[in-house]
Amino acid sequence: MKNEFLIAITQLSAEKNLPKEVVLEAVEAALLSAYKKDSPAAAGQNVSVRISPATGEPKFVIKKTVAETVADPQKEISLKDARKLQKDVAFGETVDIEITPPNAGRIAAQTAKQVVMQRLREAEREVVFEEFADKEGDIVSGIVQRIDPKQITIDLGRAEAMLPASEQVKSEHYRMGQRLKLYLMEVRRTNKGPQVIVSRTHRNLLRRLFEREVPEIFSGAVEIKSIAREAGYRSKAAVYSRQEGVDPVGCCVGLRGIRIQNIVNELGGERIDVVQWHPDPKAYVANALSPAQVVSVEIDSDEKTAIVVVPDRQLSLAIGKEGQNARLAAKLTGLRIDIKSASIAESEKAERAEKAALRQAEEVAAAAERAAAAAEAAAPEEAALLPQAEEAPVVEAAAGLEGAPEAPEMPVTAPEAPLVPVGAIEFSIPEAEEELAAKPKIRFAEDLVIPGIAVEARPGAKGKKAKHEKRGAAAEVLEREGPGRPKKKGRRPSLYPTDEDEDEFLYLKKPGRRD
Repeated sequence: MKNEFLIAITQLSAEKNLPKEVVLEAVEAALLSAYKKDSPAAAGQNVSVRISPATGEPKFVIKKTVAETVADPQKEISLKDARKLQKDVAFGETVDIEITPPNAGRIAAQTAKQVVMQRLREAEREVVFEEFADKEGDIVSGIVQRIDPKQITIDLGRAEAMLPASEQVKSEHYRMGQRLKLYLMEVRRTNKGPQVIVSRTHRNLLRRLFEREVPEIFSGAVEIKSIAREAGYRSKAAVYSRQEGVDPVGCCVGLRGIRIQNIVNELGGERIDVVQWHPDPKAYVANALSPAQVVSVEIDSDEKTAIVVVPDRQLSLAIGKEGQNARLAAKLTGLRIDIKSASIAESEKAERAEKAALRQAEEVAAAAERAAAAAEAAAPEEAALLPQAEEAPVVEAAAGLEGAPEAPEMPVTAPEAPLVPVGAIEFSIPEAEEELAAKPKIRFAEDLVIPGIAVEARPGAKGKKAKHEKRGAAAEVLEREGPGRPKKKGRRPSLYPTDEDEDEFLYLKKPGRRD
């Protein structure tokens, strides 16, 4: 029976892939539970079971404490009775009393079967939990076992993992029996055993793949500073070299791109940009927007914003499809990136300069107004402080009156004339006024436009004008030809003579010329 017991324990440990000590502890717990069930008197006693790993013989032991006065016989024992079991025992120590029943093997085989299996399942779950808890944050390999609408069950060998719909890549198509590399996100304790949750969209999946493919990253010579990923479409990784002389980007790409190509194939064709990390934020932002070229970068540390200026032809490349390149660069650097073309940046700069100049001019004008107001306010006060002129004594002369005293001779001074502005002085010259009065009034445009033609005013009806006054320039022709000569036919000169009317003036000077 003992041999069969040991064989059964060894077989259980092999089937469940558990250590032999774990199986022995489970069987001991099962035997203890069966003994307490069959022996009601042992319910209040401190009973333990031990199985010999060499012979497989179970041994039931009751532990009692040595006391001077025994109050609870099930838990305490007197010193005299304890000395019979163990000679060098003292007060306060515990004594083991063996109470092994004669049919302990049969009890273990019949009554404790369910308890043993339950204990073994609990032990197996605990071992699985500890195993995968140590792998949390690492890559595990599994096979697609079952596909459900909400999740996919992955067989990891000793356990089953769950791939939720939120952690699945939308562009990937999974099939039964497909082998995948997944990122182990979390391991939970549940009543049904450990629950393992894996992911295909986590950014650290890319980090672990780089560590597996690039020896420099695994050894620590090259460090991955930051990763930004949009699973299934595009990712960016910023790398930094800790060892002098090592090209971090070249190490990650590999000879002819073999290293990065293996990672791309594992992720289903996802595009990966490897950029160099730089301690200067401006250079780091410029590298993060690769492959676009950057003209200038301005960093606002308080608002965590970067204003990037790119050439006009590089604007669409810097933004990327649906803003993907700029969005990944912002996640990679941790800054909000505002991308502008060079032409727009120049126009905004000119506008800012114009506004600054206008604001400065307004400030200068406001300062001048304040200074003028202050001067006006101070003028009356200064006038009040000036000394007033003394009035001359008034002497009333009583000339012609007899007996009146003679007035003393006082110096006669002309009274000061008030100051008149220059613009207010009116000049009156008689000759100029007569000339203006004799000058005929100009009432027609011909008299104004054509210079050098003297027009003689002739009497006519009141309110009416002579014909030669209406014609203007033709009056001279009539006077030169005389009243008895016929009127020369010709084109009337224009009111506004130009170079084209030069022939017309020649015609007026030479009456004999005909068209």
